[in-house]
Formats: sequence, C-alpha cells, structure tokens
Amino acid sequence: MSDAGTNERTVGDIMSRPVVTARPAETVAVAAQRMHDHHVGSVVVTDAENRAIGILTERDMIRLGAAGTDASVAKVSEWMTAEPDTVASTMPARDAFASLSEHGYRHIPVVDDNQLAGIVSIRDLMRIAMIQPAEAQAHEVPRGLEGVVVAETAIGDVRGLEGFYHYRQYSAVDLARTRPIEDVWHLMFQGRLPETVEEREAFIREIAPLRVVPASVAGVLPDIARAGDDFVPLNALRTAVSLYGSAMGFRPTLDIDAPTLRSQALATCAVVPTLVTALWRLRQGREPIAPHPDLRYAANYLYMMLGEVPSPEHAAAVEKYLISTVDHGFNASTFTARVITSTGADLGAAIVGAIGALSGPLHGGAPSRALQMLDEIGTADRAEGWLRDAVERGDRLMGFGHRVYKTDDPRSVLLREVADQLGGDKMDLARHIESTAIRVLDELKPGRRLYTNVEFYAGIVMDRCGIPREMFTPTFACSRVIGWCAHVLEQAADNRLIRPSAHYVGPPPPQPVPPLPA
Repeated sequence: MSDAGTNERTVGDIMSRPVVTARPAETVAVAAQRMHDHHVGSVVVTDAENRAIGILTERDMIRLGAAGTDASVAKVSEWMTAEPDTVASTMPARDAFASLSEHGYRHIPVVDDNQLAGIVSIRDLMRIAMIQPAEAQAHEVPRGLEGVVVAETAIGDVRGLEGFYHYRQYSAVDLARTRPIEDVWHLMFQGRLPETVEEREAFIREIAPLRVVPASVAGVLPDIARAGDDFVPLNALRTAVSLYGSAMGFRPTLDIDAPTLRSQALATCAVVPTLVTALWRLRQGREPIAPHPDLRYAANYLYMMLGEVPSPEHAAAVEKYLISTVDHGFNASTFTARVITSTGADLGAAIVGAIGALSGPLHGGAPSRALQMLDEIGTADRAEGWLRDAVERGDRLMGFGHRVYKTDDPRSVLLREVADQLGGDKMDLARHIESTAIRVLDELKPGRRLYTNVEFYAGIVMDRCGIPREMFTPTFACSRVIGWCAHVLEQAADNRLIRPSAHYVGPPPPQPVPPLPA
C-alpha cells in the first residue's frame, strides 16, 4: 500500500490479481484461450515455485501467426519473452509508468520476494492519470510540440502507450467492425450514434444530394485535372475544394451561425469523394461518374472511381479503412484545420490547409511507399537481406513506427484482419516481412521497438480492392475530411485564436544597425 505520509499511489494499489498465468510446457493455443477467457492481453509464465520466468503477450501471438506456426503445437517457452522486467508492489505508480513508457511495455509483472504478486498494465496507470505530470513540461517545450496539450476536445483521443484510440466515447476499431461510416459521421457531427434505423436513413437522405458537384465547379474540373505536367491528386483536390467553397458562398466562421456552418461541413464531406474521383478520371482521359443514388459512402466511392459497382467484400473492406482513419487526435492536418478556423476563416480555407498538411510524405503519403517497399523486396527469400541492409544504412522502414504509438497501432491490427480476409500474394509477403522486420530490429536495434502502423496494411487493402496507388492518400482524405470538419465545428463553437510563442535562439538583441556600405 502507499506510504501513510503521502498521497502517492503505489503499484500495489492498482495492480491486478490474481494473475492469469501459463506454464512453459503448455501450448500457445492453450495460453491464448486463457487470455481470451479472462479478457487480458498477456499471461505471465511461471515455474513450479510461482516465479515469473517469462511473459506471453498478444504481440507474441501476432509474431507466431506471421511466422505461420501452429499455435496448437508451439510451446509457450518458445514464444514468450524470457526473464521479463518486473516491478515491486511498493514502487510508486509514477515510476512504474515511466518504466512502461521507456521500454514500450503494455504489461509488467509485479514481483515481491521472488514471488509473482500481480501484474500492472498501462491501462491501470491511465485510470489514475499518472501521465506526464504538468511540472514535467513547465520549463521545456519539446520540439514538434510532442506531448503538449494545446486544446480540449470531445471528439476523440489517441492513447499511444495503450495502443488505443476512440471517437467520442467509442473505440474506433469497434466502430469499424460494427457500424457503417454514415453512423460514424453522425457520431462525429452530432455527438452520438444514430439510435434507430430510421434516424440513420434520415441522415443518409440528408447527405445524398450533397454529393453532386455544382455545375459551376464541374465545368472547371477538366482544367484543374489537366494543369501541370504531373498530376498530384491532392494538389488538384486542394484547388477544387477552394473553388467549391467560393462557389458555395462560404463565409468566415465568425460571421455565420452554427447551423449554417454545419450545413457547409456536411456538404464538404459529401462532395470531396466526388471531386477526388472526377479529377482522377479526367486526368486519365475518362468522363467523371456521377454518384450512384443507391450506394452508400464507401461503395459509391469505389463506383465513382472504377466505374463498376464493387463487390460487397471490397466495399466493406474499404469502409473499414475509411472508418479507421476518420480522426486521430491532433495530428498535423487536424491541428492545421483548427489553427485556420481559430482565425475566423471560412470552412473551405480550413479544409484546404488541412489537405496541404496531409500532402506531406510524413503524414499522409506512406501507404503507397509501404507497398513500394514490398515491391522492392519482391519475394520472401529476399526479405531478411533487404531489411538488414536497410536497417544498417539507417533507412526508414515505411509502414513501421508511429510518432504516438509505442506498441501495436490498433489501426494496423484491424487492417491486418481485413487484409487477411481479402487474401492474396501480397498479404502473404507482408506478414513475412512484418515478422522478419521485427526480428531484425530486435537483433540490430535492441530496445528500439517498431511496430507496423496503419499505412503498412492499408496499402494492401486498397490495392486488393482496385484503388490505384496515386489514390491512396486521396482516399485517406475522403474519410479524414469528416474528422477535420468535426474539429472545425468544435473550434468555431468555442473559439480562441491559436497563437503560440516561440523560443528565440538567435544573436542577442538589440544589435546596432550597421551603416549602409558606401
């Protein structure tokens, strides 16, 4: 228990017990079933004296599956992490949080007198708000504003150390598995999910006519599509959205009421997929395809792009991807949209700025790059040599690592499932590359834990569904615009100009102004 003289909580106050355990000789299948039955993300492996000799986590299950190993035959001892780091029950919870954060762990056994006493997870620590005490950032602002809280939001959050993110109060991954994107759109704008089928259908009827591009904008799209020697879809979309906002009479957010801004946001979200696909088809020398009156958001997007009603399997796969990318905290493009909105600018300006931020390869450009890496590797037998060379050169592995997540990216876990269902040679190669990369990184960069991010499997899903690579990031924009607009609505509803300060590091002022040379 915590020291009587302080209010600081200890690991013993928050740890879970009894611990779900496994023996080293048991099969991984048995241990996995035990994890499932008890709704836990790991089992501690113990010996006959109840000493913690290893830990087996969901991450190890993924490695096992990627290796194609039969879990009913594989032994726990072969896949566990042996001699795991542990903490004592008397350790301050804050110190335990620091240990998990530093090592990227999600679970850590609690051991007293060499005996397993409990287990503490990052979720246990989150519950008592042991994250980054304010005084830790009081005197130093990190580069890139990493970890700095700049606003309050009720739209969603990303908990990187937990490997979890949510929209409003719901797990984003659970929403992708159980709800259509129209429900998620309703949630983002209205603050709640549709409560009846009738309410959902009413929302869909409200959206449907907004998908049509106004004639004044449609007439200019061919010129936008043909401009320049190289066609960059996001650049074309940026121009088209700016034109659309002007044609629709968007005014500064400071000068309009909330219902008007909501109407503009709905229209913008509805029309972006139509603009994206029309511009792409025009550049290909083909006619744009008008929205299909009977198709929902994801299926209609594929239809307008490819000219055929997609299979239910492909429509469902793309929809899961779209839902998984609607929002993701204060990422660069979302923050850009809120900064622009904070100036009182119109919604079109905020979305144009967000698209500009998304166009950067470090933000929205990685799905095609991850797929390009698979192409360069080519076959499973080349994976290890290619990856070793890349890591030793210090090259960035596209599709691996994330600024926020220090464990599995939950979007990657979801899209891995989707890609598995779709199948195909690329998926087989991707799983082999993933497991090989993790093993190579563990060997060459010990302590540097990199996991696949959303882009790694997103590219495989979109490629399998027929989306061309130059349209991967625009597809991302078709879902993220819903999140951007939700943030614009929230920022405008309780606005304050976002105006941070900078730390000056140049020569000390004031310096005398030199005379003009003769």
